[in-house]
Amino acid sequence: MKLARETLSDADYEALANLRYTLRRFMDFSTSAAQEEGLPSQQHQALLAIRGYRGEEPMTIGVLAEKLLIAPHSTSELVHRLVLAGYVTRRSDPADKRRQTLELTDRADDLLRRLSAIHLTEVRDMAPRLIELLSDLQKDR
Repeated sequence: MKLARETLSDADYEALANLRYTLRRFMDFSTSAAQEEGLPSQQHQALLAIRGYRGEEPMTIGVLAEKLLIAPHSTSELVHRLVLAGYVTRRSDPADKRRQTLELTDRADDLLRRLSAIHLTEVRDMAPRLIELLSDLQKDR
């Protein structure tokens, strides 16, 4: 971890505050969009993590827990709710019968496609401001 500078400028604090505000606005947008589709935010995050995963290992509870930064037992409960809702299926991993792989259902794919389209539009709208904020934070003041 890089050591923090001894003195921070008012501009540093302003840039950090603006970045946090912009990220929180996006997260609020994301939560609202998922809720409008009847999906809790954490379930949306899980579906996106499963769909976007391109790792060497198959998607499992452990991998999903790592991607969501939550405990494996919490991830198991989350996946259980997703299975009950018809968004995820579990299959025994042919390479290791002790673990189960996770896959999205067609229902989840349809829902995620709608949510991801509006999220990409929002990100593209916010991109210039985010780039500006990140550039401000890169400047050595």
